[in-house]
Amino acid sequence: MESLGSLNKDSFVSLLSKLIGESKFVQNNPPELIPQEDRIVNHVLDSLRPYSTETGRGNLIVEYPGSVPGKILSFVGMHMDVVTANPDEWEFDPFSLSIDGDKLRGRGTTDCLGHVALVTELMKRLGETKPALKSSVVAVFIASEENSSIPGVGVDMLVKDELLDKLKSGPLFWIDTADKQPCIGTGGMIPWKLHFTGKLFHSGLAHKAINAMELGMEGLKEIQSRFYRDFPPHPQEKVYGFATPSTMKPTQWSYPGGGINQIPGECTVSGDVRLTPFYDVKEVMKKLQEYVDDINTNVENLATRGPVSKLTLSFDEASAGVACNLDSRGYHVLCNATKEVVGHVKPYSITGTLPLIRDLKDEGFDVQTSGFGLMATYHAKNEYCLLTDMCQGFDVFVRIISQLEQD
Repeated sequence: MESLGSLNKDSFVSLLSKLIGESKFVQNNPPELIPQEDRIVNHVLDSLRPYSTETGRGNLIVEYPGSVPGKILSFVGMHMDVVTANPDEWEFDPFSLSIDGDKLRGRGTTDCLGHVALVTELMKRLGETKPALKSSVVAVFIASEENSSIPGVGVDMLVKDELLDKLKSGPLFWIDTADKQPCIGTGGMIPWKLHFTGKLFHSGLAHKAINAMELGMEGLKEIQSRFYRDFPPHPQEKVYGFATPSTMKPTQWSYPGGGINQIPGECTVSGDVRLTPFYDVKEVMKKLQEYVDDINTNVENLATRGPVSKLTLSFDEASAGVACNLDSRGYHVLCNATKEVVGHVKPYSITGTLPLIRDLKDEGFDVQTSGFGLMATYHAKNEYCLLTDMCQGFDVFVRIISQLEQD
């Protein structure tokens, strides 16, 4: 694989500058901000136009053909949308690439336009040097990942794409994490909402009221206690290096409003469950509903209660986490390549959520994940990546291809 050489820094930075220049238009926060991913696709196509490309239902698919039918490896997960950024809160313009020494600064440099540019440069180099490979190398750039509420594009359509059957015959590397190390586990997420009903009344006549806020505090405390009893830290979490076990916590609190001298009659608490992949999402949702049903039946056991007290639980769309196969060829290839390039390998796991990959693993894919941005700036203000890290990422890709060519 010597013919592939190392990353062309000038070409990479030039392409990344174009992509970050579009980041304002690919912010993903519907309904206010709908990403226009074609702006990214056009730059990638311009870079790869001399080579075989095709658009795939909102995604961009690029293939460098190998000589052995059915022998394949793929780089997937590089998404062409970004999370929102408020320029007033940044120290530099988030929507244009700026360079500060080794830092490449702008929204999307770490997640995930930096990876879009990096894999584009890999496919461009394959097209330029035309090495005789046994394996086909496929890159799948995903239109939309940062918000799953936009149907018909990105991950939503990729899972239904016939291309996936083709990719199943070889390792699939999902390039959408950070810190140059294999990410071997991710968490599932269950967004939940609890509505508490009490009784509105004047605060000077508290005996005639049921304080929905206090009811919420007591009810949530009881639900959390039961959750942590039933879903304690799992032994496999240490094996996979999870920093935290499964958690259930509130993140938002709201009520209809009123005077300071009114005891609120209702309030809503929202939050999420972050679930390590060793527990079943559907079982957890079933248990949460059982907790709420039992509390409603025995509401007099709560410290704050009354005859009209009630808890109502609802869920938004949930997703499962993944524990990658640590015995697979893809995992060993990724670890070897990382150690050769970075100098050490230290796989890790997080309870952040990545879409689709659990479904792919369940269907028999050898899914492995990695990335070369910085976790410290992931979705953060003043986001940046390091050019040296991206250069190492390119070298890791080359070594992955080289190892699989020896099979």
